[in-house]
Amino acid sequence: MKKALSYLLIFIGLQLVGGGIITTLWAVITGNSDKTAAMLITTTGVVGVITIVIFLWARYAELSPKWLRTRPWMVLAWSVVAAMGALVPSIWIQEQMPELPNFAEQEFDTILGTPWGYLVIGLLAPLGEEIVMRGAILKELLKSEKLGVWTAITISALMFALIHMNPAQMPHAFLIGLLLGWMYWRTGSILPGVAYHWANNSIAFVMFAFYPDPDMKLIDLFRGSELHVYMALGFSLLILLPALFQLNLWMRRAA
Repeated sequence: MKKALSYLLIFIGLQLVGGGIITTLWAVITGNSDKTAAMLITTTGVVGVITIVIFLWARYAELSPKWLRTRPWMVLAWSVVAAMGALVPSIWIQEQMPELPNFAEQEFDTILGTPWGYLVIGLLAPLGEEIVMRGAILKELLKSEKLGVWTAITISALMFALIHMNPAQMPHAFLIGLLLGWMYWRTGSILPGVAYHWANNSIAFVMFAFYPDPDMKLIDLFRGSELHVYMALGFSLLILLPALFQLNLWMRRAA
């Protein structure tokens, strides 16, 4: 448990301190302190790469081809399908909750508004966050004899929600954290989580390109038809639930 907490603090420290240093250097070099897309992408990207390098170099987490040698293509494919099916239900659940502050909305929208933002949102974030949250933190929590499997997964999901540092994103992050934790526990690999995380973030990136209004809700997307919202919810569950069933069948650890 202590190691897991230390990894969490290291990660948060890298985001805050590293981000502050790079932002300051950017302002000094360019003479512009505005939060432009280039500045936000550069800062997020550099901090992300440094985080990955440190966690792998210090062996807080390890990347191994062992699980890939089992040819788990069905698991990776169903992980992507599950991400597609979970999007509408997750948004719907969040809309039923009280509205939470969205401190990072402007910065997030700025990154999503440029094609280069996909490098950090769609590619770097899934790999870096899975290395830290599942490959390091959850790995240590699962070693604890005092914690049951689902207690460890739930704690890691709460930490995953916390690192987003934005209340509006936390419910969605917590739900995804539970699913990604289950996938890591079943396989012993971060790769199913990376595939799911990549699909989730990629869908969000594409959706923003077509519907950039941050205040848009599902009922707006379906032109005011509540029936269409429930139809979309039901259709999504017909994708998500079979995907979870298939994952449960196919997921296994490498021998």
